[in-house]
Amino acid sequence: MTDRAWVVGPDHENIRLDKYLASPDRLGSRSGALAALQRGKVFVNDAEVGPGDSSRRLVQGDRVLVWLDRPGSRRRRIHTPAKSGEFAIVYEDDAIVVVNKPAGLLAVPLDRRAEAPSVAQMLAARLRTRGKRRPLTVHRIDRDTSGLVVFATRLEAQAVLKDQFVRHEPERVYLAVVHGHPAPASGVWSDRVVWDRRALVQKPTRATDRRGRDARSEYRVLESLGGASLIEVRLHTGRRNQIRLQACLHGHVLVGEERYVEGPVPRMPIPFHRQALHAYRLAFRHPVTGRLVRFEAPVPPDIEELLARLRTPSGTDPVPGGV
Repeated sequence: MTDRAWVVGPDHENIRLDKYLASPDRLGSRSGALAALQRGKVFVNDAEVGPGDSSRRLVQGDRVLVWLDRPGSRRRRIHTPAKSGEFAIVYEDDAIVVVNKPAGLLAVPLDRRAEAPSVAQMLAARLRTRGKRRPLTVHRIDRDTSGLVVFATRLEAQAVLKDQFVRHEPERVYLAVVHGHPAPASGVWSDRVVWDRRALVQKPTRATDRRGRDARSEYRVLESLGGASLIEVRLHTGRRNQIRLQACLHGHVLVGEERYVEGPVPRMPIPFHRQALHAYRLAFRHPVTGRLVRFEAPVPPDIEELLARLRTPSGTDPVPGGV
């Protein structure tokens, strides 16, 4: 992260924030200060501030930080706050917020979909009404994947959590409905993958490809359902679209999948409006206390309905030990 930071001294007691930022030895102009505030780049004592805080009076000891290369920091667009119930806050404290994201909603804003609503924006609006800090991105899940996402509300907490995710330390467990019956009923998918920036898809690649990265997932069949299976997938790495691609590569495309569908294995048509993938368990070390915290999100109604449809007398074959 490229940033500049200052601690307010006695000579600047009670100065306006915008004037403080505009000084020649900081951002150099009022317009530069306003632009940084509008783009969500300014933090005071680890809390993000915006243009509405430009007249805020600083006190001695305040720490002012400008995050110069903050991702997605174009001029912030104003979105209509979410209707209550569009996503659920599972847990909240002074450092983190864990939410249960519904399918069809971005986890965080994307430059190429600047107008599309996201949980991050909606959560920011919800927290703002309570005087809370804007959420900071730690990780994300796909738009049409439902389930758990954690946000930080302090820069230090964000850094600690991001480091955990880079090291693949959090427990990230998904439920998926796939075509066919994986054999054996439990195992590990290990592949070498590379992200295609032009096509915006993950692709398999050679073991010798320097651009490639290892993708490893542990799966377990929970229930056989006629021409499909309910499986649990535990991520050992966290590549973009990882489960969706690996399920396809190993012959068991996700039900409802539209992007990763190539393969020689014939599939029984199973109508579903999105990939049947749900991030149902998330565990990590709390960034402040260091304690292990674990969260679970119930299976969403659309996947419950899909499972009920597949559990008809036409074919259900529970696997011993499944749930």
